[in-house]
Amino acid sequence: MRLSALRQELAHPRTSVQVCMLGIVGGLIAAGLIILFRLCVEWVQGSALTLLKQVVSDEWMVWFLMPLCAVACILIIAWITGFKHYRLGIPFVIHRVKHHYGLIPFRTTINQFFGGMLALAGGFVVGREGPSVHLGAFGSSFLGQWLRLPYNSIRILAGCGIAAGISASFNTPFAAVIFVMEVVLREYKIHIFVPVMLAAAIGSVLTRMVFGEVNELSFLAIAAFDEWMYFYFIFLGIALGALATLFNSQLMRVMQFFRPINMIWRLILAALITGTIGIFLPESLGASFDDVDHLFHTHPGTLLLLSILSAKLILAIFAIGLGIPGGIIGPVMVIGMLAGSVLLMPLQSLVDVDDYTSSFALLGVAGMLTAVLHAPLAALSAVMELSYSPEIILPAMLVIVPAYVTATQFLGNRSIFIRQLDYQNLPYAVTSIREALEKTGVLAAMTTEYKLFLDAPEQAIENYLSENPTYVVVQKSRTELDVHYKLVQYDVSLDHNAHPLSYFSMEGVSSQATLHEVYEKLKNGRSGAVYVYDQSVQEVKGVITWNILQTFLQRAQY
Repeated sequence: MRLSALRQELAHPRTSVQVCMLGIVGGLIAAGLIILFRLCVEWVQGSALTLLKQVVSDEWMVWFLMPLCAVACILIIAWITGFKHYRLGIPFVIHRVKHHYGLIPFRTTINQFFGGMLALAGGFVVGREGPSVHLGAFGSSFLGQWLRLPYNSIRILAGCGIAAGISASFNTPFAAVIFVMEVVLREYKIHIFVPVMLAAAIGSVLTRMVFGEVNELSFLAIAAFDEWMYFYFIFLGIALGALATLFNSQLMRVMQFFRPINMIWRLILAALITGTIGIFLPESLGASFDDVDHLFHTHPGTLLLLSILSAKLILAIFAIGLGIPGGIIGPVMVIGMLAGSVLLMPLQSLVDVDDYTSSFALLGVAGMLTAVLHAPLAALSAVMELSYSPEIILPAMLVIVPAYVTATQFLGNRSIFIRQLDYQNLPYAVTSIREALEKTGVLAAMTTEYKLFLDAPEQAIENYLSENPTYVVVQKSRTELDVHYKLVQYDVSLDHNAHPLSYFSMEGVSSQATLHEVYEKLKNGRSGAVYVYDQSVQEVKGVITWNILQTFLQRAQY
């Protein structure tokens, strides 16, 4: 009975204690999965490196074999699960949230967990946020499906899982909330915002309990800028917008060019490219912020920075473009750090480069994230939170705006996620009517004030309607094989020969469905009704008529 009341409440698009508690529980599950994932990555990476160094004496051979071993394990897991192609990570999750209420298939999650773990441990230039988003959305939406909650609340749960996953991965609760609202859901509704915020907070708390309270980019200190440098930030933003456009276009070109090639050979090619470059430049492997911190402490020259930046750019494009499971945000952030420090070099005759390297690295992250993802607010909040430095806000704004305008208006760049969705033929756009109706579950709209007749004579139904004209009347007919339901109403046509009663065949919708499913069944006739069932298709829980649906369509709350 309590579960039934919970479902009834969650069918309404409003903020409540129940939806807040749901966000907390979903955040706990998602954050637990991400913490387990991060621990597994660290363990596999440490064990694999130790084992390879024991077996192989030459260090260059270790860097070459590491990605090949990772790909071999990824392919074995794909073979065991029968997985023929990769539709993983953030673009796939955006599609599932928009068109499938955030329900994530179990098989893709298995491949994302182990594939992402092996890719990160194998030195590929991919990020952990892709697996984090995928795993977080699966963990929280699985809870909703297990409890058979309305689909509109399962979508909120998926958003909570994504926020908790990003927060647990980077220890950035605020940026996680903005990312979910700006990139994934693309809407701001208070009944969604509150549970997503709670889930992000839970993710951050748990990750701090396990990994400590260190922010990922806290090693990047902010220096005090001279006023004239603010004008240089505009040039910095333009250059980063151009670099982001180059990154997006080349990534899509690699994906399209190698599309006809079998997935096995694509992954092997990615491993060979990564291993070969790793032999000559081991600093280019992986997308770890710690490696960048170590690099900056060695005071590298311009040539070395350019070499590592170019290698990271190439390795990220080929790893992601050829289908290595992993995220794109981590590599973009690392590339942004390196690009920002390189673009500082023209000022070395005017300022002390060592004093400003960290600051320009952060600004590089802001510009690259903005132009690649088309998420300026998420980029601003990320650099502020990752560095734990609110002083970065004004300089970052001066970089973000020209980076975004340059990439979008002058160079025609689009969000990499949208381009990947188009490439994979995964729909992500929905109509305004669908978006409005999917916020309300059928349990919130159905009427339980109906009269059910079982194979009753027509005169009995007519007599009842004459005495109770406002009641919904349903005729139940049994056959040898099935049960049929019909809505019975007075015929309001002006035809003199018309039958006094009209009968409309009724289809059933699950109690988990939203009003969008009802609209799809009734929109052609603009009349009739559907019945709502729970466990058994033959048991009526409630009825939704076209008139009831119209009232929800006309409400201003949407």
